[in-house]
Amino acid sequence: MTQGQGSTVDGVLRRSARRTPARTAVEYGDRSWTYAGLDDAVSRAATVLLGQGLQPGDRVGAYGHNSDAYLIGFLACARAGLVVVHVPVNQNLTGDDLAYLVRQSGSALVLADPDLAGRLPEGTRSLALRDADDSLLARLTDAEPHDGPEPRTEDLVQLLYTSGTTALPKGAMMTHRALVHEYLSAITALDLSAGDRPVHSLPLYHSAQMHVFLLPYLAVGATNIILDAPDGDRLLDLIEAGRVDSLFAPPTVWIALAGRPDFADRDLSGLRKAYYGASIMPVPVLERLRERLPKLGFYNCFGQSEIGPLATVLAPDEHKGRMDSCGRPVLFVDARVVDEDGEDVPDGTPGEIVYRSPQLCEGYWDKPEETAAAFRDAWFRSGDLAVRDAHGYFTIVDRVKDVINSGGVLVASRQVEDALYTHEGVAEVAVIGLPDDRWIEAVTAVVVPRGEVTEAELIEHAREKLAHFKAPKRVVFVDGLPRNASGKILKRELRDRFAQS
Repeated sequence: MTQGQGSTVDGVLRRSARRTPARTAVEYGDRSWTYAGLDDAVSRAATVLLGQGLQPGDRVGAYGHNSDAYLIGFLACARAGLVVVHVPVNQNLTGDDLAYLVRQSGSALVLADPDLAGRLPEGTRSLALRDADDSLLARLTDAEPHDGPEPRTEDLVQLLYTSGTTALPKGAMMTHRALVHEYLSAITALDLSAGDRPVHSLPLYHSAQMHVFLLPYLAVGATNIILDAPDGDRLLDLIEAGRVDSLFAPPTVWIALAGRPDFADRDLSGLRKAYYGASIMPVPVLERLRERLPKLGFYNCFGQSEIGPLATVLAPDEHKGRMDSCGRPVLFVDARVVDEDGEDVPDGTPGEIVYRSPQLCEGYWDKPEETAAAFRDAWFRSGDLAVRDAHGYFTIVDRVKDVINSGGVLVASRQVEDALYTHEGVAEVAVIGLPDDRWIEAVTAVVVPRGEVTEAELIEHAREKLAHFKAPKRVVFVDGLPRNASGKILKRELRDRFAQS
């Protein structure tokens, strides 16, 4: 093999395999892989992929459920060199949404679980990841380990598609160099170590689970358990059995766990590290979790796809007095808060948070106009409205596009949501602005109720907590809120749904 610098995504695994070859790297179902075995499987899978007639620059999609095969497929794409981009696809996507990602990325091949392959657009070349006689996993035995040139650090390794909460997803072009920098930022900011026992239950096609936790944990040599999904019974059983002491989950999963009837009775003392992120955690929910588990260290992880995705972290010893903060920038991230002209605003003043970092993407795949709009003077415009304090801590006020213009006054939806979460009749809430002849946009709360509660009751409760102009003008009750794979509420869908009602 031609030796390169080794600062590549697949190089992360290679180094751990040389350092601790016999240690268990991954457990999935009844399969277990040592670091040496996983590294060998990745090399053989790279050979299988190159045997599919792929050419330099070809994109390879991934359309599968969580599994060891999904991880091997991703790392094999990274190691193969010729297959420079790996396109993860939400396995819940179908129809036009799925066709858009496959066609926009120009994927030459899609690695797909057999139960999903039939949904792919007509004419799409695919290779089964597992559960088939000719699958990627089944072909490893007969394949030789890859012995070709290593990829370069500046090569693209992934098109990391944005969540699409406000528009069609864009493929953030990530290099090996960017992701390896992000792994080191995650390791240092989140105190990841070989002795941790993490479980990975969120979708691996989502950047947070793959690039903030699974790959960094492989870099430090930990033993990783992969689950099909964040099943509450399975998670709590693993914690009680002492097999898991580190868990990452979005607020939606933490809310569900905290709301379980047996949550107060389960022995969760073995859980040492609790990570939350992907969307804003309501402060009242976090307070309830900390009260139930006072010795558990909570970490707030914040960022976005374009930066790998970790940008800031609030560590356990930093929560006191700043529960709503997303923390300070991680090792390789520089952040500022600016006005519309890109000028710094004073501490305590809301503005858009912008980033400069080796973790940043190279732009958006085949979208030059969007790339030019996002990068100005070497700084990336995040689209998040934030406030920075004198100690360098950032608090996310809202997405710029989610701020509500009510009668000419700007209202942050997060502040209204936090106020409503303090009412026992609110299980979940999303606050949006709807067109209004009088108010320009009327503050509207879309609520998943817990028990019996009325619109008037919630509006009055909000007025007790907030200035009256910030309180909802209207409350809509629903059975559930639309979300993307990472747990983010799709407010654009709510705006479309209720704009005409």
